[in-house]
Amino acid sequence: MSMDLNDYTIIKEGEAEILMHAKNEVFFNKTQVNNRDMSIAVLRTFISKRRQEHEALLSKRNKKNGSSSDVEDKPNDCDINIQKSNEQGLEEKPNEDPCTASGEPVKIEGKVRGKLKPPRVLEALSASGLRALRYAREVEGIGQVVALDNDKGAVEACQRNIKFNGSVACSKVESHLADARFYMLTHPKEFDVVDLDPYGSPSVFLDSAVQSVVDGGMLMCTATDMAVLCGGNGEVCYSKYGSYPLRGKYCHEMALRILLACIESHANRYKRYIVPVLSVQMDFYVRVFVRVYTSASAMKNTPLKLSYVYQCIGCDSFHLQPIGRTVSKNTSVRYLPGFAPVVPQECSDCGKKFNMGGPIWSAPIHDQDWVTSILADVKSMKNCYPAYERISAVLTTISEELPDVPLFLSLHNLCATLKCTSPSAVIFRSAVINAGYQISGTHVNPLGLKSDAPMDVIWDIMRCWVKNHPVKAQPADQPGSVILAKEPVLQANFARAVASLSKAQAKKVARFLPNPERHWGPKLRAGRQITSKHISLLGEEAVNGCLNDLDSERDAKRQKIEKSNDAIAES
Repeated sequence: MSMDLNDYTIIKEGEAEILMHAKNEVFFNKTQVNNRDMSIAVLRTFISKRRQEHEALLSKRNKKNGSSSDVEDKPNDCDINIQKSNEQGLEEKPNEDPCTASGEPVKIEGKVRGKLKPPRVLEALSASGLRALRYAREVEGIGQVVALDNDKGAVEACQRNIKFNGSVACSKVESHLADARFYMLTHPKEFDVVDLDPYGSPSVFLDSAVQSVVDGGMLMCTATDMAVLCGGNGEVCYSKYGSYPLRGKYCHEMALRILLACIESHANRYKRYIVPVLSVQMDFYVRVFVRVYTSASAMKNTPLKLSYVYQCIGCDSFHLQPIGRTVSKNTSVRYLPGFAPVVPQECSDCGKKFNMGGPIWSAPIHDQDWVTSILADVKSMKNCYPAYERISAVLTTISEELPDVPLFLSLHNLCATLKCTSPSAVIFRSAVINAGYQISGTHVNPLGLKSDAPMDVIWDIMRCWVKNHPVKAQPADQPGSVILAKEPVLQANFARAVASLSKAQAKKVARFLPNPERHWGPKLRAGRQITSKHISLLGEEAVNGCLNDLDSERDAKRQKIEKSNDAIAES
């Protein structure tokens, strides 16, 4: 290769290696190894599930046709979509797309479609190309990987890294200088997987991304603008995502649900809808993995999956207001607005007003079958994942979450409202279980608790706890005083329940790990000059090293200029 490797640092992650220049010319963040490992795990499971769906479809066709001789080894993506829609009890309308719903093999120009091709992957914002290279080198059965970037320097770096990674990378990965939005719009339904991992908000890419995915394909999307999504700038969040965030303890899960609602909104404009398989909040970002399908009839269910959130400003109780509902009569289904309001003007627990946020995605954000498969794959190939400990811990926690309970409670917040000592998580979980409800942890917050128990049951449990553990008298107008002034309707049973600990907790499996090193977080945007104010992001040693390099370069330039000036003066 015609380059001086002394000018570069070789960075190895998984089976891929990239060359990084000492200057901050192309973006790279070591922290995102968690993100890349999780994406590879999901991609492997997607390829496996795609193959299973294909085989199931062929088997179904063969049974219907009575013979396998006239059908070649390939389903089309629309057939997969039809199968998914039928599973949900929905009928596909005729002439919605070029695929037929009859179960017969679709013919194009008189020929039956060929074999199931390896999935094509689009990495819309590639920077150094590390993610695309890892996909190509580590994921078995993957096809072409297209890496895009709108920065000339990034594309040159990506092409350099492709060559540096040898023949496998050169045969599978291609890099282009292009605006990702325009490229995806001009390549509709061409990619089985589209990966969006922008620096900041993905909102400007979503409209074109949902059009670029084939039916039944996968859209992977990251959002790192957590200050916006978690309620720091509610008006900005509304302008970007179409939802208003609330600043509760559950704000990071709400960020996930806002992103899912936004993707669904963009998909609906093209008679498409999403099915989330995994939604993760890690480090300083949220990451969602959704499958995209086309069906005008299934799209009608979107209002049933969205809700507004009412959060009390006094006691942090929250309630969900579904946007839509259905009424069934005989074989017909009518879609109607949701019943409202779900809350009175003032909180029934503490008497304070409500803030309203949303709409958010209130349907399940994970597919537990997928989570189980991904976790099993990760454990069976632990040596292939640099961040195995972290992603296995996150997936383990997700596998034990209640799937159909949006948002979560904070036991510490409940106790702060009442000004009481906190019961242990085991005691509180036991009381909820003994009352006949379900409860679990959440991967978003180690102190968070998901439960299908209504808020009046939760507060009754806390009232019973305070009776046994009295608190100091508080002003009568405080939310805690108002709550404790009421007698509990439910008499809580704090006897330890068998299910008060999850399987992972009982086995003492690590679920929330500390950061592996200091300054494990977001990094500077590519091209920005590193200064002393970036010590909190990069660390003192890294910043001082960069500043010393800059000083050396400046000294060298100054000496060169002085020498040239002296030479001119002498002549």
